[in-house]
Amino acid sequence: MALATVGCGTSSATDGNGKIDILAAENEYGDVAKSIGGSHVSVTSIISNPNADPHDFEASPSEVKLISEAKIVVQNGVGYDDWMTKMLKAHSSSDRTVINAQEVLGLADDTKNPHLWYEPKTMPAVAAKIAAKLESLDPSHAGDYKKNLASFNASMKSYTDALATFQDKHPKAAVAATEPVANYLLDAAGIDIKTPWTLQAAIMNDQDPSAQDSATQMALFSNKSVQAFVYNQQVTSDLTAKYKAAAKKYDIPIVAVYETMPAKYHYVQWMTAEVTALDKAVSQNTSTESL
Repeated sequence: MALATVGCGTSSATDGNGKIDILAAENEYGDVAKSIGGSHVSVTSIISNPNADPHDFEASPSEVKLISEAKIVVQNGVGYDDWMTKMLKAHSSSDRTVINAQEVLGLADDTKNPHLWYEPKTMPAVAAKIAAKLESLDPSHAGDYKKNLASFNASMKSYTDALATFQDKHPKAAVAATEPVANYLLDAAGIDIKTPWTLQAAIMNDQDPSAQDSATQMALFSNKSVQAFVYNQQVTSDLTAKYKAAAKKYDIPIVAVYETMPAKYHYVQWMTAEVTALDKAVSQNTSTESL
C-alpha cells in the first residue's frame, strides 16, 4: 500500500489523494479501520509480520514520519505498544485523534492481559470510535461509514456464534497454553485454561517460570489433563519448544495463535479460524500448527 503524503501541519482531513490517513500500531486494528473507512481512507499498519516478535519492535525513521501524517491513530494500549505511545508524545499534534483500545474499553493500566483484540467486545467498540471520528472529519461520507460499521458488526456474529457453538459442544474443554495471547477468546468459549497464570505471565514477560509451574505444565500433557495446547507461534523460546514437544509426545493437539494477524485473513476471519482450530483439536484431536 502506498503511504500517504500529508504535509506536516496541514489542516486538511485528507491527503493528496483525497483519503483520510489512518495509522494502526498492529495490522488487526488496521484491518478494522479499513473495514470502516473503505475507499475513503488510506490505512498503514506498522506491525504486520506474523513471523516477527512484536515485543522486539523498534520504529524506523520512516515509521516515525507516518505519525505526523496520520489524522487517526489506532493502538492497543495496556503497555503492549508503548513504542507507539512514545512516538505520539515525541510528535504531538492537535490535528490527530488517537483511538486506544484500552481507553475505549475503560481498562486500567494494570490490566493483566494486554492482548485485547481476542476479546470479542473490543473491535466493535473500537470500530464505533473510528466510524464516529470519520463521520466528523468527512461528513459528506457519513452514510458510508455508518453502513460499513453496521456491516462489520454483522460480520462479528460469525465469531461470537462460533464461540457460543463451541461452548455448547464442549462444555468441559480444557487447554494448556504458553502465554495468555488468546485467553480472552478461550474464556469467551468457556474453555478451562489449566496452565498456571504465573507461568503464562512469566513467558509473556520474557522471564523463566518457576520449576513448580513448569512441572505443572508438563504434567498437563503427560496426564492428558488437557485437550489442546494453545501455542504462541509468533514468540517462541527453547522452553516453549520443550512444551510443544511434550504435547506432541503425549498426542495433545496443538493450536497456533498469533499476536499479528496472518496475511491471508481479515480480522473476523482470523478469529473464527482460531475457534475452528480449537474445535478440530477437541473434536478430532487434530493440530493446527499454523494458519
